[in-house]
Parts: sequence; structure tokens; C-alpha cells
Amino acid sequence: MKFDPKIHHRHSIRLQGYDYSQSGAYYVTIVAHGRECLFGEINNGEMRLNRFGQIVQQAWFDLPNHYPHIELGAFCIMPNHVHAVIIIIGAGLRPAPTEPAPTVRHPLSEIVRAFKSFSAKRINALRKTQGIPVWQRNYYERIIRNDEEHNRIHLYIEANIDNWAMDDENPVKSK
Repeated sequence: MKFDPKIHHRHSIRLQGYDYSQSGAYYVTIVAHGRECLFGEINNGEMRLNRFGQIVQQAWFDLPNHYPHIELGAFCIMPNHVHAVIIIIGAGLRPAPTEPAPTVRHPLSEIVRAFKSFSAKRINALRKTQGIPVWQRNYYERIIRNDEEHNRIHLYIEANIDNWAMDDENPVKSK
């Protein structure tokens, strides 16, 4: 079905007027297209990544090579989604004198777009399905406002595998 603005009323879930390129920590959840369990399975309380999950993991850990103004926080790959914390480093942090300061500050949306694109291209090359979506169109984000919230999110991400049976993203969720 083609997009029809009279029927489809898309609105941004982003905070109006907020500059997502400014320093701070951001919690993101990125879901596989159609909530398909593409990245592996949970077995005996452990996430066992398949080759697609390994590609997602590599794309995540490669992000700072493309965006030197970020740090990676807590991260968890689930069978059909990813939870992560991305930290955009503030201008107050000075790089070592031998390293040039980044001249471009990319917003969170660009960083997530790149992660999705890097991983989707490699996954589609492996499964010979170029152009087929790997990820849902958007992503969930939350601006982490303080240390207490950051700690709570970190613990949630760490415990996510243990909570898979009740996870809303689990297609065979226990009732």
C-alpha cells in the first residue's frame, strides 16, 4: 500500500526541538523487520548468535570507527531486536593532542541509520536478498537524563535475555 497522508498519519516519536547531536546518553531499541527472529536464539538462558547476529554485533562494535565522537554503552542482541546505549561525547572532552578533534557531530538518527545500513547490507549479501528490509523503519529512543536512569537501563539490558519469555517482542511470548 502506498503512503497516503489522508490515511497514514505519521508523527515523529522524537522530542520536539531537541538536538540529538548534543552530548548525552541515549537508549535505543531497534527491531527486526516484521519482528522476525533473525539473529539467533535463546537457549538455556544464553543468546546464541547465528551469522546474522554476529554481523549485527560486528556492525555495533565498528560504529566508533565511523563516528569517533561516540562511545558504546550497554548492548544486547535478542532474537529479533537490539537494545543499546549510545553516548555522544561532549565538546568539553578534549582528545589527546595527537588526535584531531572531530569536526562533524552526527545526530543519533544518523548513527542508528548507519548501524542499520551496515548490518543490513552484510546480512542481505549473505542471504542473497539485496534490498529486502532487515530492520523496521524506525527505532525507539529515550534520552537518558541522569545516572540513576542510566543504571536502571543498563540493568534492564543486561537482564533482557533472562526476561525473553515475557518480552513483548517475543513472538511466542508466555501468557
